[in-house]
Amino acid sequence: MDQELKTTCLHEDHIALGAKMSPFAGFDMPIQYAGIIQEHNAVRTAAGMFDVSHMGEIVVDGPDAEKFVNHIFTNDVRGLEPGHILYGMMCYPDGGTVDDLLVYKEFESGFLLVVNAANIEKDFDWILKNKEGFEVEVFNDSDSWGQIALQGPKAEDALVNLMGIEELRDLEFYTFYDLEDEDGGRVIVSRTGYTGEDGFEIYASPDNIRDIWAMLLEDGIQPCGLGCRDTLRFEAGLPLYGDELSADISPVMAGFSMFCKFDKPEFIGKEALMAQKTGGVARKVVGIELSDSAIPRAGYPVELEDGTEVGVVTTGYHSITLDKSICFALVDSAHAALGTPLWIRIRKKVFPGVTVKKRFYQTNYKK
Repeated sequence: MDQELKTTCLHEDHIALGAKMSPFAGFDMPIQYAGIIQEHNAVRTAAGMFDVSHMGEIVVDGPDAEKFVNHIFTNDVRGLEPGHILYGMMCYPDGGTVDDLLVYKEFESGFLLVVNAANIEKDFDWILKNKEGFEVEVFNDSDSWGQIALQGPKAEDALVNLMGIEELRDLEFYTFYDLEDEDGGRVIVSRTGYTGEDGFEIYASPDNIRDIWAMLLEDGIQPCGLGCRDTLRFEAGLPLYGDELSADISPVMAGFSMFCKFDKPEFIGKEALMAQKTGGVARKVVGIELSDSAIPRAGYPVELEDGTEVGVVTTGYHSITLDKSICFALVDSAHAALGTPLWIRIRKKVFPGVTVKKRFYQTNYKK
């Protein structure tokens, strides 16, 4: 194994389970255990669990914490109550995306920012760079936490069985409870996820996460790798940073302007994003459904019938749930309207498709 790769607190457990491992975001991570199809279907029909301890946790605290988070975050945290969560982005002044993230309102003056693993250092540096003039403390707390995502229609029963706390059933979507373990350590349980199914994300100390993983495994919960995490999020229309969002792909281009609150006084990138929303963008991320079973992959060209290249695939699979070949693609806006015929070039052949809504699968979140 590359010595430069980092490992999560569950790394030894993955090896013991015979997981297929691969580098991801600088970590040696499990791609699959029993197989992507079996793991994908377990989450859609029952429950599966993921090691997401590679994600980053950045704390913002202090008298100006709310004002500062609102300055760097596209969504609006004003008045957000403790125990509630918002999704949104950090953007550059030109509207490009620094990262997409979750913001947890922990207490009156504190926020926990959960960021993508590949972007931890970049995000932390960006936040520090922009805190001048705000009375806040910012620190990278990522090494203090392990994290498990427990996802699927039977996730709630599994979590209550694990923790013995019936009140966890009352958690609403995008809210969380602060709990304590037997040793007084902090445990966060949030009703969030990245699969399109009901589910939870559990944050605890690395040692405690290992215990929780073992207990869920003993309870028969299917361990899942990053392979099916990608197929699940993709079917549900959720973006992956680096594919559907990036420094070159703004939230407006990706179709997520609803998470940019233009009615708040200011945030980094507001002017550029407002100009994109009102004046239009050159390219947009769209969904495409192919009429053939050929599989579109990231990087494949998107063309018109005459062979003119008008875009590129960002994510593509033969959907496990829907049994259709589908993809996200970044295409010229002139060809982004729903129902537009487009062709995907796969090696030396082209395959016809049509633009459709990006949420291919009907999500099942508990509201």
